[in-house]
Parts: sequence; structure tokens; C-alpha cells
Amino acid sequence: MNRRTGFAAAVVGLALGLGFAGPAPAQDYPSRAITLIVPYPAGGGVDAMARIVGEKLSAALGQQVVVDNRGGGGGNIGTRAAAKSPPDGYTLLLGHTGTISINPSLYVNAGYDPRKDFAPIGLMASMPVVLLAHPSFPGKTVADVIAIAKKQPGKLDIGTSAIGTGGYMSAESFKSMAGIDVAIIPYKGTAPVMNDLLGGHVPIAFGVLPPALGNLSAGNLRAIAVLSPKRSSLLPDAPTAAESGLPGFESVLHYGLLAPAGTPRPIVDRLNKELRALVAMPEVQARIHSEGGDELTSSPDEYAADIDREETKWSAVVRKSGAKGE
Repeated sequence: MNRRTGFAAAVVGLALGLGFAGPAPAQDYPSRAITLIVPYPAGGGVDAMARIVGEKLSAALGQQVVVDNRGGGGGNIGTRAAAKSPPDGYTLLLGHTGTISINPSLYVNAGYDPRKDFAPIGLMASMPVVLLAHPSFPGKTVADVIAIAKKQPGKLDIGTSAIGTGGYMSAESFKSMAGIDVAIIPYKGTAPVMNDLLGGHVPIAFGVLPPALGNLSAGNLRAIAVLSPKRSSLLPDAPTAAESGLPGFESVLHYGLLAPAGTPRPIVDRLNKELRALVAMPEVQARIHSEGGDELTSSPDEYAADIDREETKWSAVVRKSGAKGE
């Protein structure tokens, strides 16, 4: 009996000496800098959200959070890298509807599974897609747009950003839900869409708010509807799609924080606690609003459920549209 006890004590001592004790990593976390991967180039909306989180998270954790932009492959390269990183809490991912909910079905092999390869930490913001129009477009409501499209099948052009983006998939969803035949014209980026919309080369477009806000305020563009369950804090006078003629039509981009699958739950819970606290700060909410979003918080389990719902929703739209990632 004594030999057994001595052997067990020796094993425990060895484990402690080698740093293998279970609770220690979570208790000491973080002890060094954390990398926050953004799967898009610097300067975009996802990057802006990451920098909002990174700055405040650094202060809360007492360690630097380094934003690492790894663009390419429609967001797949950076997301894949995050999924394959060690699950120790030192590599995180700024999750986005495009990479987490759309890409897995848009690409033949995105290289990751949003349900299996990540440990959701929590949501931080949402951003509605908006149906925008040139002032000369006669339609004032979503119902008007549908009526115009039905009068001239295949003749109404709708501008969007690239295939697979939130704007493009919103147009595909609109086309399907409304039962209309329209021409969806994808551009290489947001700026070209806005330029052609402002010039009247496309009468309407689906896009996010930040690039359009100045022109909306100046009267150069009109917002027909915001595609969220409730009105946007930045466009309180713009109706939702439900109020404007198409109940159930929603397109809201979600932003959240994720870690590689297998990250210890105490670390996930710590990060969730800090994320919720920083999103509650008035200055953080103001910055999220300035980027066209609204604050949104969740538990890790609620974020996991959100990923499941959103991927199910958008994968159905991708399959029905036949869209393929380039």
C-alpha cells in the first residue's frame, strides 16, 4: 500500500515538475501575448471590429493582443490557420458571417468546419445589410421593388459586392423569398458598387452601412429597408424589410470571438467574461455604432447555437443559388 502511495506521489510530482498539471494553464492565463487573427486585409469592417476588441482586451488581460491580418481565399486562409492553431488560448479568431456561416458551403473545400473546429467565445456585434437605392429609382418600399421586378422579369439590376459576401447572398435570398427574376451584378468590392449606384448605373444595391452613410445623409442615396429584426440605431427612420413589404426577410452579419476547438473551458469562460464587459462599455458601443453595427453579447453556448442557425440558413441560400467561391 505504501509503495502504491509513493508511486502515485512520484507521478504527481513528475507531472507538476514538467508543467502538465491540468488547472495550471487556465489559472496562469494569459502569461504572454495573444494573437487575434483577422481573415481579411486591414482596413475593412472585420478588421475594425478586431481592433476595437484587441485594444480593450489587452488592457483587461494585462497582455498585448496582436491583430494579425491574414487575408486571402475569401477569408478561408486566416480562418483555416486559426482552426489549426494550438488550443491554448493564445491564438484567437475574429469570426464573421462570411467565413463562419457562408464559406463552408460556398467553397468546395474551405478547410475547416465551423461547428467542429472552433470553441466559440462570444458574440460582440451585429451589422444589418441594407437595401439601397439611387434617388431616381421609383420604388419606395420592398413591396414596390418586388412589384417592379415582377412587371419586367429579368430587367431589374441589383448591385452587390463579390459573390459569397453578405451583400451578394442577401440579393440571392431576396430573389428567392420574393419569387422574382432579377439580374444580380457582383462587383469586386464595396467601392465599385457604391460608385455605380451613385452614378445611377445600377438602380438598387445590397450593402452594409458604413460606405453609404455619408451619401445617405446628403440625400445622394436612399435606404429602402434595413434587413434586421429591428430598425438600425444609425438609420432610425429606415423601415425593416418586414415593415416594408417582405416579412421574414432578414440579413444581419454577426461578429464574434472564437478559439481553436479544444481550448480549455476556463480560458473560454475568462475571455467571454472580459468580452461581455468590454462590449458593455459606452466608448466601445460608440465605436461599434460608428462602424455601422450594434452591440451584441452572448455566452459561449449561445454563440455556438448562433453559428449553427446561421450556417444552416446561409448554406441553404448558397445551395439554392448555385453560387460557388472563386
